[in-house]
Amino acid sequence: MRMILAVAAVLYSASAFAQTEKPPMVGDKPLVQVKPKGTNEAAARPAVAAKGKPQSIAVRLQACLEIDDGTKDRLNCYDAVIPPAPKPKPAKAKGYADCRFFKEEDERLTCFNGFAESIPKLPKN
Repeated sequence: MRMILAVAAVLYSASAFAQTEKPPMVGDKPLVQVKPKGTNEAAARPAVAAKGKPQSIAVRLQACLEIDDGTKDRLNCYDAVIPPAPKPKPAKAKGYADCRFFKEEDERLTCFNGFAESIPKLPKN
């Protein structure tokens, strides 16, 4: 009888836990992370080609050009390739890696667009 009550208590508490509004947490992060609908995973993380070969930074930057210009998604794609490291007064960008120093998102996006569009089109293998 005790065994049946113990099993019932465990099942009841598990079902009650599963119906809470907040997801179960591990530390300060959710146990299961669900990606929001409408995000473009291929554009956000174009780090590996279909065959598993790592892609160059140039190819990944050019892949970001396929996302609509002036959108947060394109900037997120660039930031996934080269993470931002804003500086208070960055110098003029001499290469695509210098774009990460711009604090303003519009400036960073314009900088990345300029360099990504100037890269010669590389064949996709």
